[in-house]
Amino acid sequence: MPIKIPDQLPALKVLNDENIVVMSESRANTQDIRPMEIGILNLMPNKIETEIQLLRLLSNSPLQANVDLIRIDMRAPKNTPSEHMDAFYRLFDDIKHKNYDGLIVTGAPLGLMEYEEVKYWDKMQEIMDWARKHVQSTLYLCWAAHASLYHYFGLQRDIRENKISGVFNHQVSDHLDPLTQGFNDEFVAIHSRYAQIPLENLQAHPDLNVLATCEEGGAYLIASKDQRLVFITGHPEYDAHTLDSEYKRDLDAGINPEMPENYYPNNDPNQTPKNRWRGHGNLLMCNWLNHYVYQATPYDLSELGK
Repeated sequence: MPIKIPDQLPALKVLNDENIVVMSESRANTQDIRPMEIGILNLMPNKIETEIQLLRLLSNSPLQANVDLIRIDMRAPKNTPSEHMDAFYRLFDDIKHKNYDGLIVTGAPLGLMEYEEVKYWDKMQEIMDWARKHVQSTLYLCWAAHASLYHYFGLQRDIRENKISGVFNHQVSDHLDPLTQGFNDEFVAIHSRYAQIPLENLQAHPDLNVLATCEEGGAYLIASKDQRLVFITGHPEYDAHTLDSEYKRDLDAGINPEMPENYYPNNDPNQTPKNRWRGHGNLLMCNWLNHYVYQATPYDLSELGK
């Protein structure tokens, strides 16, 4: 889709160089249509890299959208210049009066912490409650998926002995759901996490549909039956090099991580990884935007509050 983003956002040049259709804010202001309103609550340490990854996925739909980048509070992130945050991010308290067609909440490097120990957990709970009234459909990624399943449904996660990290085969368990429309029976997706909610607990919950799973990591794609909540326990947005960067970061930190599975050619970390999950990620995002967001959202967003 043509996604409207600020003229000076670094993602604009990156995506234009990739021949991905994006629209600067100044160009979009000349059009008279009702674009979708999409918010991105970015909890990842490297904000700029995550922005590019998510905007790349959002751009693969013919639907036009305005995108708001959202931050929880004014704490300065360690891996992103404060000037970037001040220029392009809006504080949640400043946008919570708005309604959105869709909201994406990213993962965060908090997999080994208790939810209640997270410094912004109270604000996260406020945002999740707000989203149920102000957003047509919210997509939660990785840590945010587990955190929201805990908040909304009381589902507890287990901490794995070993981190699941790598590219794994997945099976579609519900081909009739609009979110899996066009999926192959098997597809590959990337995981990078310690936490896991037992698959049988998710399958037994009356308000949830488990749409795709993998043998190594359990549930991958889950949706609420009203289609207003989507939970992805992996990272369809990751670039080819992202997991490599995480692995080498952990090596440098002395964590002694296991090498990501099925990721490096010939299991050789000196070789360049290939992106084998891009097609699935694009289709998944397009299905969410089209079926769970665009087809369901009211034309007048003020109707969401009612």
